[in-house]
Order: sequence, then C-alpha cells, then structure tokens
Amino acid sequence: MNGSSRCVALLPMKANSQRVKGKNFRVLYGKPLFRWILDTLLERDEISEVIINTDARHILAENGLTDGPRIRIRDRKPELCGDTVSMNLILADDLAAIEADTYLMTHTTNPMLSSRTIGDALKLYQTGLAAGTCDSLFTVNQIQTRFYRTDASAVNHDPDNLIQTQDLEPWFEENSNLYVFSRASFAKTHARIGKKPALHVMDKLEAIDIDTPQDWELAEAVAQLRNEGKVLTQ
Repeated sequence: MNGSSRCVALLPMKANSQRVKGKNFRVLYGKPLFRWILDTLLERDEISEVIINTDARHILAENGLTDGPRIRIRDRKPELCGDTVSMNLILADDLAAIEADTYLMTHTTNPMLSSRTIGDALKLYQTGLAAGTCDSLFTVNQIQTRFYRTDASAVNHDPDNLIQTQDLEPWFEENSNLYVFSRASFAKTHARIGKKPALHVMDKLEAIDIDTPQDWELAEAVAQLRNEGKVLTQ
C-alpha cells in the first residue's frame, strides 16, 4: 500500500454471544480472546487505526482497553444491538463515520489469523484493484474432498471413477476471517464482499473461527502448539 492511502481495520465486538458465553472477553491461553486479533492488527504498519464498534465499552475498560492513538472505540447504536442484526448494517454505520481508502474487517473470534496473512491479503487486494481484476477480497479455505447430497448422490465426483482427492476440482469455503473492501465496493452491494472479489486461501489451522465450544477447544490447542513453536503462524 502506498504511504498516502489510509487503511482502517473494523473489529466489531459485542458483549454477549449465543453459543460460547462471553467468548470475546474469555481468557484464551493467557489473554482475553479479543486481544489476540487486536494485537495482530496493531502489528501491521499499513493499518492506521482499529475501529471497535461495540456495546461493551465497560467490559473493554475492565480489561484495560480504552481509546488510544490507533484504537477508536465506537458505542454501538441501540438499533444495531442484538444477535439478529446484519453485520453489514454495523459496517455501514462504521463507514458512514470513518473515512478511509481501504477497510479491513475481521472478528475477535479469529485468534490465529496471522500478521503475515493480513499483509499478504492487503497486497493481493491492492494489486488486483490496480489491475482492475478485483474490487474486494475475502479469505477462504480450499477444500478438495468428495461431497454427497442427503440422498447419497455424488455432488462433485464420479463414484464409479474414483480419482485422488487432490485431483478433484477445488471448492472454496468462506471462512469469516478477513474481508478487504472500499467504500465504493460496499456501496454497490451494501456488503463487505463486492461485485468482483478476490479469494485469498488460508491455512485451515490459522482460519479457526470460534463459534462453538468445540471451536474454542481447538483454538486453545492450536494456541498452545503455536506457543511451543509447533505451529507456524506468523
């Protein structure tokens, strides 16, 4: 990214969660969950500011986090609170208040997302934007395996002609880790994914998204392995 462009990270954070209670502030391997991704975002010099749209300013303060030189906490509007509110409405509220050339959005529930992946995604987005090949970017898991419908009929392979799974057509799963977009692309779709998105493939262990108690256990295991130098996520 060039020196004159402004990139902000959008990190929405709510007080309550449905399946893992209080997960955003629960301690994961030595520090509150939200600090994992926040610390990673602050490592990137390309990111001018991290915007935290939240209904939990008081809980953040209890955990030692207040507004700072690169952190701005925005109190979530009452009409945007609740489990059923579309994330795109929250992002639209942030975009209306925060000027930037590039918006990067992630979640507190992505603790293993690495600084290197963030940097690579921003470079891919900027290159594609300059070439006219993309207007946004999101991260994905690449999957090459045999899929079936509920009636056991094959979806993406021929059961009578089994080939190696690595030779199957790759499918790509949105993993909810990282989105990069501009104000212009958001205006076209009213969403974080634009009309012509680029896909950025991530390592599956790095792409953990904590949504269930089982996800939490997996994140704890990966955090321990990473701390012991057995998992490379930089």
